[in-house]
Amino acid sequence: MLAVLAALYDRAPQRIHGYELMKQTGLKSGSLYPLLMRMSERGLVSSEWCEPSAPGRPPRHAYRLTAEGLALAREVRSDPGSFGLSDAKA
Repeated sequence: MLAVLAALYDRAPQRIHGYELMKQTGLKSGSLYPLLMRMSERGLVSSEWCEPSAPGRPPRHAYRLTAEGLALAREVRSDPGSFGLSDAKA
């Protein structure tokens, strides 16, 4: 979750498509999308459908951190030890 949290935080407040998150984090779709769903259920991430960038392309989901997600990312970055991390980049 930390890699996704960091990737979304680095691009806040912009939205990021799942494919971009896969490239940034190295996670495969079978890991990333269930994680994004859990983060959404916990109120950390919001998503919305975006219109396709080119004709004939399907709409895609784009994700960004909610206020709660931003607060968590800041907390992890400021005090990684409280999350059991020795040297983390949220």
